[in-house]
Amino acid sequence: MNQSVSERVSQLRPSATLAVTAHAKKLRAEGKDVIGLGAGEPDFQTPEHIKQAAIEAIREGFTHYTAVDGTPVLKDAIVSKFERENGLSFTPDEIIVSNGAKQVFYNLCQAVLDPGDEVIIPAPYWVSYPDIVQLAEGRSVSVYAGIEQGFLITPEQLEAAITDKSRLLILNTPGNPTGAAYTPNQLKALGEALERHPQVQIVTDDIYEHIYWGDVPIQTFVAACPALADRTITVNGVSKAYAMTGWRIGYAAASTELVNAMRKIQGQCTSNPASISQRAAVEALNGDQTSVREMCAAFKQRHDYIIDALNALPGFRIAKCQGAFYAFPDVSGAIEAAGLEDDVAFCEHLLNKAEVALVPGTAFGAPGHLRLSYAADLETLETAIGRIANVLS
Repeated sequence: MNQSVSERVSQLRPSATLAVTAHAKKLRAEGKDVIGLGAGEPDFQTPEHIKQAAIEAIREGFTHYTAVDGTPVLKDAIVSKFERENGLSFTPDEIIVSNGAKQVFYNLCQAVLDPGDEVIIPAPYWVSYPDIVQLAEGRSVSVYAGIEQGFLITPEQLEAAITDKSRLLILNTPGNPTGAAYTPNQLKALGEALERHPQVQIVTDDIYEHIYWGDVPIQTFVAACPALADRTITVNGVSKAYAMTGWRIGYAAASTELVNAMRKIQGQCTSNPASISQRAAVEALNGDQTSVREMCAAFKQRHDYIIDALNALPGFRIAKCQGAFYAFPDVSGAIEAAGLEDDVAFCEHLLNKAEVALVPGTAFGAPGHLRLSYAADLETLETAIGRIANVLS
């Protein structure tokens, strides 16, 4: 009997980052000493006080269904976080909690997109954005910003991409895969362009908000452009800042109408996020933030090493980042010197010859680049760079 799948699923690509991570694990299981620098998650343990909050939740029997869109206690913690850290005021009715920020974005696209609606996605972009748009039968419109402009789109580029079918703009700052971050003035300039196009809603993905070391204080889009608050969906979560990727808690602040629509979708696919994870997330947001600062300092130290190390490799070119934990060098010179066809072949070459797993830039809408995650200790990073240098030489 033939098993058929929908055309929609047939056209969907698997996550490149997850595929690279899985391949690296398979090679390690076969006995190869592969260094995996493809995964997008901190290498630190979830802080102890957050783990303890989850343990207490289990002991108390907090193991049943919760409200679909999150417990009142967690929603209150999120409201307080926005007020304390971002100067933004929301009510619990304007908050939704989901199974990771990825589900927040999925719910959003299902809630607002009709077939053929356009979503403007600055490139390089996180690999899942276009595919989630495709699942909602929308159309991705990529706007490329290369290394020469700091991987940040301009208001002129944005305005040129907007049509009468544009429904969403995605802003990820600091960004995956580049680590680039918009300043408040740059956000304001984009906001001025958006004011002329009321059909466009703005999705700001702030998941790397606390992994930031830029010279200018970071600001979320709504704080920079309060006039666009009613058209903005602010997405965040605990995965990156608190090393809680496996706990699967993301959240968003938006209009009550939109939150209700997203809750309706979530109620028909996953119901509530895990009760234990929600209790842990309350402690993450309300508890001691020392570990967040310590992890950020460690990422900055690794960033400083990796930027210099990559620029010393033949055919590699990269500028300093402002946050996150990724390096995204232009490797077109190294690809040409190796006589390879593209960045996909180049990453395969490095995996086979150097036993270092990296993600090709094509997956992020930027051929000729690769993404290296420096969510690894300095010794591991130094070993990986040494192996790559040996292969290139």
